[in-house]
Amino acid sequence: MSIDVARARAETPGTAHVVHLNNAGSALPPQPVTEAVFAHLALEEEIGGYEAAARNAGGVERTYAAVARLLGCGTDEVALVESATVAWALAFQTLEFQPGDRILTGTAEYASNVIAFLQAARRSGAEIEVIPDDADGQTDVMALDAMIDGRVKLIALTHIPTNGGLVNPAASVGGIARMHGIPYLLDACQAAGQMPLDVNELGCDFLTATGRKFLRGPRGTGFLYVRRERLEGMEPRVLDLHGATLAGPDRYEPRPDARRFEYWESNVAARIGLGVAVDYALDWGLEAIRERVWSLGGWLRTLLDAVPGVTLRDLGAERCGIVTFTLDGVDPDAVKAAVGAKGFNVSVSRASSTRFDMDARGLAAVVRASPHYYNTEAELELFAEAVAALAP
Repeated sequence: MSIDVARARAETPGTAHVVHLNNAGSALPPQPVTEAVFAHLALEEEIGGYEAAARNAGGVERTYAAVARLLGCGTDEVALVESATVAWALAFQTLEFQPGDRILTGTAEYASNVIAFLQAARRSGAEIEVIPDDADGQTDVMALDAMIDGRVKLIALTHIPTNGGLVNPAASVGGIARMHGIPYLLDACQAAGQMPLDVNELGCDFLTATGRKFLRGPRGTGFLYVRRERLEGMEPRVLDLHGATLAGPDRYEPRPDARRFEYWESNVAARIGLGVAVDYALDWGLEAIRERVWSLGGWLRTLLDAVPGVTLRDLGAERCGIVTFTLDGVDPDAVKAAVGAKGFNVSVSRASSTRFDMDARGLAAVVRASPHYYNTEAELELFAEAVAALAP
């Protein structure tokens, strides 16, 4: 199935106002998503928040089912949370480390994750080690295999980094983790909604993602997958009366499913909108979305590569729809401002977000353009012309 671009644009009102190439930041939502959110907020206005939540409880349950279909898992393995960062932190905080334990991560790991590793190392005496990249700039699976010993207590990987088009070999990493029984935490923040994800093929024990990026859901939404076999004995640092039952004055019982990682209070309208966004993506088909988005990314690289002074900065044997570049003599923030004045939304990715990778490459910042399936080839051509006009 191919993407009907005209239909996608008709269902995305924002395309009439901007050329949105910041989908790796926060995508333009389609009408069905905003309509679902607005409808629930209107119901809250009409009858009250608790009453609206009770009436629309089925809408929230459908979100669990949608995420489970997206990931190829059970609904009992899904928790809904406020963001990918919250999801990742909840999973990571359940793991305990001792002096000498090893945490293995990738060169492209996101800064928030690395900060959490450093906290854990400071508190426990665990060690953080970065898996080398291969010649294509992606996580070297053979090098990872050679690093495995009895002290490795976690493999954590970012599937697609925030600062480029690299697609890490997440499933191959998962195969090594499963072979050795090592917990595997996969940050799929930029992958969810951009490509198919099957947690059984990926081999991960935990997967985290946000709703606002390529899934085109509301901000303030995210989800956590926890493999059923990992759930037993795992608890978040703090439980509440949603994640557990107070079974007596001195005894509590955690929920049997992944919802033990949730808290009672939540944005019901946003969660309903997330489910609609996931269903919307599934209706298009993740294979079709990947084909369209990655094709647009490749076309944009071709266009930018022809612009004098542009250097493409994407790594990997396989590259997605995120395109990063620098322009000789022009600061990335100046590029963003200049093209923004012409109606193009892009972002700037800084070394502070992916320190291991960008420090190694001597990069302080890059311009990041990330098309989605509702963008057109003509828009990308106009964007490349706008960049070319900035060359000194």
